[in-house]
Amino acid sequence: MHQFTPKDALPDGNNSGGSLQPGHLACAGCGLPPALDILRQVLGHKCVFVVPACCYTIVDGAYPFSASGVPLLHCAFETAAATAAGVKAGMETSGAGEAEVVAIAGDGGTFDIGFQALSSAAERNENILYFCYDNEAYMNTGIQKSSATPLFAWTTTTPQGDPKNRPKKDLGAIMAAHRIPYFASASLSDPADLFQKLQTAKRMRGFRMIHYLCPCPTGWKAESSQMVALARKAVECRLFPLYEIFAGERWVVTANPKPVPVDKYLEMQDRFRALTREQKEEIQREADGNWRRLTRNVLSSR
Repeated sequence: MHQFTPKDALPDGNNSGGSLQPGHLACAGCGLPPALDILRQVLGHKCVFVVPACCYTIVDGAYPFSASGVPLLHCAFETAAATAAGVKAGMETSGAGEAEVVAIAGDGGTFDIGFQALSSAAERNENILYFCYDNEAYMNTGIQKSSATPLFAWTTTTPQGDPKNRPKKDLGAIMAAHRIPYFASASLSDPADLFQKLQTAKRMRGFRMIHYLCPCPTGWKAESSQMVALARKAVECRLFPLYEIFAGERWVVTANPKPVPVDKYLEMQDRFRALTREQKEEIQREADGNWRRLTRNVLSSR
C-alpha cells in the first residue's frame, strides 16, 4: 500500500494510471475494487478522490497509507458533492484545474444523507464527476435500509415479517430532472460498458454522474463467488437496467438482454429468502415497470 509524499501532489505526480493497489481492505467479492480499477485506468493519475463516510473510507486504508494511488480527501457523510465542488474550485484557482475531481460515495451518502449537497451541486452544474457505488443499504454501518434498498429486501432495520414496502428510489429520473450533462447506470457485470461510460464522462464538462450496481456478499447474503452473476441477473431481469441520459433529454439504452424472471435473481440471495409468492409477483411488476418507464423516455440505443 502506498504512502503519499509531497512528490505525489498534482499535477506532476508520477503514479500514472493503474489499479487499486495491494493492501486494500475490501471484503472478498466486493464489487467496488473492479470499478475503481476501471476508474483509474480511464482517469490516470491526474485526479483527486473525495470520499464521505462509506465502505470506501475503510477499503482505502488507514492514514497515512492509501490503496487508491491518487490523492484522496475524506469528508463528512453528507458533503461529498459539496466538498468535491470546493476542491475543484481550489484546483482551478491554483492552476491544477485539468485534474478530474471525483466524488465516490455509497447509496446512503448519495440517495439519502448526501442528497441535498448532490442536488445543489447538480443544479449548479459543478464540473465534477460523481460516482455512486450502490450496494443497496448502509453496509459499512451494519446493513441498515436506505432508499436504494429494493422492495421487500431484508436489512437489519427491516426484519423478517416487516420488510421494506416501498420501491427503490429512481435516481436516474431524479438526475434527469436536474438536466445535468450526463448520467449513466453501470454494473459490475459489464466492465466494458462501465469503461465506455467513464470515457464519455471524461470528455464532458459539468456535473456528470455514474450510478454503479455494486453487489455486497455480506449485505445481500450471497456467496462472494456469485457477485458478477448476481449483477448480471439484476440487469437481465430489468431491476437494474443499463442506460445513459444526456442533458436530461436524450435517453440511450446500453444493454437490452433477453429478459429473465426476477425469481432467477431473488433466489441467489438470502436477503429475499422470506418472500411470499405475492411479494415476488410484486417485484416482477416493479421490474416490468422499470423497463416501461425507461423505454418510454428512450430516443436511441447502442
